[in-house]
Order: sequence, then C-alpha cells, then structure tokens
Amino acid sequence: MNRTSDLLLTALAPAIWGSSYIVATELLPHGYPLTVSLLRALPAGLILLLVVRQLPQSGWWGKVLILGALNFAIFWSMLFLAAYRLPGGVAATLGAVQPLFVLFLARFALGSTIKLAGIIAAISGIFGVALLVLDPGATLDPVGIASATIGALSMAAGTVLTRKWQPPVSPLTFTAWQLTAGGVLLIPVALILEPSFPVPTLQNLAGLAWLGLIGAALTYYLWFRGIAKLGPATVTSFGFLSPTSAVLLGWIILGEQLSPTQIAGVVIVLASIWLGQRAARPVAAPSSSPPPVESARPETAPRTS
Repeated sequence: MNRTSDLLLTALAPAIWGSSYIVATELLPHGYPLTVSLLRALPAGLILLLVVRQLPQSGWWGKVLILGALNFAIFWSMLFLAAYRLPGGVAATLGAVQPLFVLFLARFALGSTIKLAGIIAAISGIFGVALLVLDPGATLDPVGIASATIGALSMAAGTVLTRKWQPPVSPLTFTAWQLTAGGVLLIPVALILEPSFPVPTLQNLAGLAWLGLIGAALTYYLWFRGIAKLGPATVTSFGFLSPTSAVLLGWIILGEQLSPTQIAGVVIVLASIWLGQRAARPVAAPSSSPPPVESARPETAPRTS
C-alpha cells in the first residue's frame, strides 16, 4: 500500500471521531460521560482480543497500561471534564494544541526534527479550529482549561509513545491491548464518580455500538497503524479533522448554520493539514550509486596517499 493510501486511511479516523458529538447527544443518555467512555473502550477491546487471541508478553504489560491511560483513560476523562466546564468551542480549541505538543514531544522522545513549517501548520490549525467553533463571548473556567490542556498533552504523549514502543505484533493486536487497558482503568473512575447507567434502549445500544466498534475499534486501529507507518509528526495534524467533521456533520445532519467565518476555518484547517504533511514528509535519501568520474588530465589528477 502506498503512502497516499496510508494517509487517507489514517485521516479517516479523526474524520469519524467528529461524529461522536452527534451520536452522544442524539442517541445516548446525558450525564454519563465516563461510563460511556468505559462502554466505548472495554467491549471494543475485548472483542478485538477475541479476534487476535494474543496477550502482551511480560515485558509489555506496563507499557500497555501507560498507553491505555494516556490514549484513553486520562484523555477521555479530561476531554469530558473540559466539555462540562467549558463551552464546546473553547474545549475544542484548547484540544487542538495537541499537534504542537506532539512536535516537541517527538523531538525529545524520538529525536525527530522540528521544522518551522510544522510549527506554522500546527498554529494555523489551532486558529482554523478556533474560527470553526469558538464563541467570542465564551467564558473561561480554570479547571476546564487545565482539563483540556492535560487531555491534549495526554493524547500527544500517547501518540508519540505509541510510535516509540512498537511491539512485534500487528496494529490490530496493539489496538486491542490499548483499548482493553484503557477500559479497565476507566472502571473505578466511572463507578466512583457517576451514578448507575440506566438500562439501555435500542437507540442507546445503537449509539454505543457505533462509538465502540466504529469510533474506537476501527478508528484507533487506523490511527495506531498510521502512527507506526507514517510517524506521529505526520498523523497528528489530521486531528484537526475531528472538530471540522463535527461542524460539517452538524450542518448536514442537524441543519445547523455554517457561517462565513466557519467556512474560512475549514479552509484554514485543510491548508494547515496539507502544510503539516509537507513538513513531515521524509527527505528522499540520496542515490547510493557514485557519480560518474570524468577522466582527469595527469596534471589535475588527485593525489593518492
């Protein structure tokens, strides 16, 4: 599979994540974000474990738990806490700093080069997301701001470490391990902080099935596969597609209005993704064949020792 196909498949993951808002608000009961996160991660992880039938070796349990915490338990907990404490636009804009975090974390953890074009792409992407979702009159809550920032940092660290720690297994198996670990870590948090989840209706089950099987199992398989093949600096700018997709789905499905400012935000986000891909593109290796040697005249021939 060529690089273009890998890029498109990876970009599909955050584009699908953008549907989570509509699914959660239209199909699921309100007030159970942590329980929904648990029901999204753990069943999907267990189903994938039944498919791959492979558990981590002894040296990988700790790393899998760390990745499950960073990519799922901490990230989703902070994401929902920020959503409750902040207007959605503020939370989304703060979450959009994740690609910038990835660039710097990858420099220290992986030795990746930080390019000016990559920084410009990350900052312009944040600006584009702000145009998409930010309300000028939004109120700022310190706890919400801290939660959104911690969530973005958690996902950024998880993205980088997913590339650094590559077990000798398929991306599907690695996804199964991380989803299961994240779901297990969410169990005590959900039980302690939230009331009992009501008996689900068919509508609730449909929403959970979408979030778990498509929004978690499939998308994180594509995401982790993309990280392994393309590197974190390449895939992280695709994260801007998530709020963009959410806004566009709200316009298409819910009939929400799309203002000229939001249209400008979409254009800037797409441009920033393109620039981010250009910045992260690997430099072509020089040809291994030696250049042709012209015959030298005796008086100009190099001396040999």
